Amino acid sequence: MTNFNSHSSNNIANSITPRPSIVYQIISYIFVFPIFRILFRGKIHGKENVPIHGPIVVVANHGSHLDPPLLGHALSRPVAFMAKAELFKIPLLGAIITACGAYPIKRGSSDREAIRIATSRLGEGWATGVFIDGTRQANGRVNNPMPGAALLSARSGAPILPVAIINSHRALSSGKFLPRLIPIEIHIGAIIPPPSSRKKIEIQKTTEIIQTTINSLLDKVQRKS
Repeated sequence: MTNFNSHSSNNIANSITPRPSIVYQIISYIFVFPIFRILFRGKIHGKENVPIHGPIVVVANHGSHLDPPLLGHALSRPVAFMAKAELFKIPLLGAIITACGAYPIKRGSSDREAIRIATSRLGEGWATGVFIDGTRQANGRVNNPMPGAALLSARSGAPILPVAIINSHRALSSGKFLPRLIPIEIHIGAIIPPPSSRKKIEIQKTTEIIQTTINSLLDKVQRKS
């Protein structure tokens, strides 16, 4: 963990990581586990990079609605991530992502409100997830990264954990209801330290590092396949 340089960061440094709820464990290991491991022949790489305790900003690419529950399962700890309020109305999916720590953001809500809620979750010791493009990408890559993840890290002092989700965009593309049962892999990268300040140039620099890191993980897998 890096040094903390603000009052809110000190609160986060002293926070206690929430223990996974029974509902989370049931959803993750009885429901998500067999779907990911058996149906999608899922594999997880880089779990040694995941801090067991303390707040982290989990940043991933976003290819499909499968991503939120898969992230919570892959990290073996609940991930409190921002999700569109509409997703919580989808039968079964809403229950799963809620149990895994998701919280709804209404369409039209301000970025400031989203950052406030996410910072609050970090203050409680959560791993807080951000899909860096803000919406699903047809090619599954990081194309137009938003600065929210870097800003959240700068505000809180929490480190960044980059994650590449491979093939979820092909398994369940936008507008499709029935998935294609193709292999999905999750690659977890090394921790990225928070920006040195909240200045725009530092936020942009860290955002570019996140984008490059995740896309490099995606490219590495594609070269092997």
